[in-house]
Amino acid sequence: MNNKLKVGVLGGTGMVGQRFVTLLDNHPWFEVVSIAASERSAGLPYSKAVEGRWKLDTQIPGNVRNIMVRNVLEISRVVDEVDMVFCAVDMKKDEIKELEEKYAKAEVPVISNNSAHRWTDDVPMIIPEVNPQHTAVIENQKKRLGTRKGFIAVKSNCSLQSYVPPIHALMDFDPQKVLACTYQAISGAGKVFSDWPEIMDNVIPYIGGEEDKSENEPLKIWGSMEGGKIVKAKGPSISAQCYRVPVSDGHMAAVYITFGKKPSRDEILACWKEFSGKPQALKLPSAPTQFLTYFDQPDRPQTKLERNLENGMGVSVGRLREDNIFDYKFTCLSHNTVRGAAGGGVLMAELLKAEGYI
Repeated sequence: MNNKLKVGVLGGTGMVGQRFVTLLDNHPWFEVVSIAASERSAGLPYSKAVEGRWKLDTQIPGNVRNIMVRNVLEISRVVDEVDMVFCAVDMKKDEIKELEEKYAKAEVPVISNNSAHRWTDDVPMIIPEVNPQHTAVIENQKKRLGTRKGFIAVKSNCSLQSYVPPIHALMDFDPQKVLACTYQAISGAGKVFSDWPEIMDNVIPYIGGEEDKSENEPLKIWGSMEGGKIVKAKGPSISAQCYRVPVSDGHMAAVYITFGKKPSRDEILACWKEFSGKPQALKLPSAPTQFLTYFDQPDRPQTKLERNLENGMGVSVGRLREDNIFDYKFTCLSHNTVRGAAGGGVLMAELLKAEGYI
């Protein structure tokens, strides 16, 4: 008997939706039974809906090729088929907020890759190894929504996945000031090189809204729960610069950091090597065995070599050295559509299932 949870993918024809579909193929706990998208894709088999629009190197999984795509706005038809949904729709922020709440109020847990609810104070924004305790706020959210099972949980901005975990591993040393410069792949904009020829031989020094997200979202992740809400942390203070670079996948960050209690280099390396979280303790299916991997070589991590570390769920770190202005500087890298998007959402869903929320 198949005891897998039946899941839907909202926005399943876009790049992140495609990544959800491929990562959930043969998943031990979850099975994709429903895919929903815009009205133009509704009524088509999934393989037809993404024909000429498939962005990934891997093939469309066989078990979803013939699923008839639903209209994402026809909520009752989707919720009748599923136990939970992953959301990666491409809509206006207010429309996404309304849509996700409607699905939650229909008693379906919503695991969202979107930014719409990241600052809703009773919606947890989770990196599973960093702040799994924030799942507790879901009970307060369900009271507000008037639901028994339905709720919304979101993942953070994709670029945060590269630098927040290495900093989090060093929290005992009181990080106070952080400068993070991110070099972000074009898949973060939902594009491949054939879509965006002007990115070749080019760097664009602006990504709309990205610097604000990079400076503020970590403070919610590091925040505390007070009165049934998540209150963002007062620090560390973060300054960010974000660039789009001609890379297919993988977001890199150059990080500069000052501590209240400056550690030694050996102490930092030990913290990174030993760091693990609840996903590792629970042995969740998508959890990387070694979450943070440090490379001693002076020219690593490199995007092409390290982005698929631990099936794209690991974070690679390198070039740790003292700085003339800050205490230390280092480089880090994560796969933006796996750890940073769909894979991070799947791991969060695994955590929520393990904890009894799904």
